Amino acid sequence: MNPTIKRIIFFAAIIAFWYTGSKLEWWLPIILPSPEKVLEALVTGFQDKTLVYDLVASFKRLAIGLGISLVIGSALGVLLARSKSADETIGTVVLALQSVPSIVWLPLAIMWFGMNEKAVIFVVVLGGTFVMTLNLRMGIKNVSPLYIKAARTMGSTGWDLFRRVIFPASIPYAVTGARLAWAFAWRALMAGELLSTGPGLGYTLRYASDFGNMALVIGVMIIIGVIGTIVDQIIFQRIEKSVLQRWGLES
Repeated sequence: MNPTIKRIIFFAAIIAFWYTGSKLEWWLPIILPSPEKVLEALVTGFQDKTLVYDLVASFKRLAIGLGISLVIGSALGVLLARSKSADETIGTVVLALQSVPSIVWLPLAIMWFGMNEKAVIFVVVLGGTFVMTLNLRMGIKNVSPLYIKAARTMGSTGWDLFRRVIFPASIPYAVTGARLAWAFAWRALMAGELLSTGPGLGYTLRYASDFGNMALVIGVMIIIGVIGTIVDQIIFQRIEKSVLQRWGLES
């Protein structure tokens, strides 16, 4: 059976169970509203343009934060892969910081920047930087020695060797790093927006929760999950698969 059909059947079954449970009152509506209530909240949110403004604001922050994190992460990854001293010092710090959840940075971001755009973008940058760094570092370090030896026999050394052989060979790892950086940055963005004071999906999620609007809470959560899935599978997964096939790493 086609995977798409499997997914449609699976999610249709979940919605059917959700609908049936709501009608038979297996749980309180205040805990899990019915699908109709959630759909109504989403339609209202888009009609009054609240969710439209939220999406624009969230994607703006994501674009800035993810872009910065990819640049910094790539530079750090190259540095750690090319310098043993940097790898043994800065690399240790990067590994430690990678294990710190993004939401932990919120108090520090607020103290440094206040409750504004800069604080949210700061959290997003940290969310994506370290995973990009580690993936590119691994990619450069895992370049086959045969490629390097072959290039050196043809007179390629130093920057020319890195530009023509080492970096192109590490591109699959860089693409995977970018895909993971997007996922981590998206999560960090939602965490940062929970304490923001402007429009954004995370802000609306907290606002709806504070006022007990569970239908909107569930609706925003669905939007966040759908966007994450679409961007990952339709954009990054296809790019990653195309790169792996081009590099002969996947049939």
